[in-house]
Amino acid sequence: MIKKFLFSALIILSTFSATFAQSKTKEASKVEDPDNLASQYFSQVMGVAVNATSNLKLYKFIYEWIGTPYRFGGNTRKGIDCSAFTKAIYDKVFNTDILRNSRDIFSMVNPLSKDELKEGDLVFFKIKSRSISHVGVYLGENRFAHASSTRGVVISNLNEPYYSRYFYKGGRILEPGDQGFIEE
Repeated sequence: MIKKFLFSALIILSTFSATFAQSKTKEASKVEDPDNLASQYFSQVMGVAVNATSNLKLYKFIYEWIGTPYRFGGNTRKGIDCSAFTKAIYDKVFNTDILRNSRDIFSMVNPLSKDELKEGDLVFFKIKSRSISHVGVYLGENRFAHASSTRGVVISNLNEPYYSRYFYKGGRILEPGDQGFIEE
């Protein structure tokens, strides 16, 4: 309820600011731009720098899901698992259909190291397993959104000891024409 109120207040503030903006200077228009205000808000709430929040649609989507409980095999706001959350992001934000399980999703990416990751890339983990068992979406500055089995949908940091220990690889979705793309 509080998230919805804050989000509504942000939209109202953005609309008011854009409608009644008086200054025409370039610097003032940056502050009064509703997308810029939303970017500033999401950067503060999610702990990512303003210049890293280039995809406002991505941040809005994640914000709407924050706090959704984890449920293995779930894919609704009543409960969702990591791969369903990732699949929903790619479907709604990037208009890209990906597979449903973290290991299968990994078969659709070009593997990357941590230092090659960009906003929207995927991060894969082998948590107490020899195979990939967890996936999330990279946001920038070592932060990623995911459905945690203990905390539900959250934003975490790759440098946290737990995630650093189990991080396997990053990945960028291959284009359909790229070698190695598997379509089922």
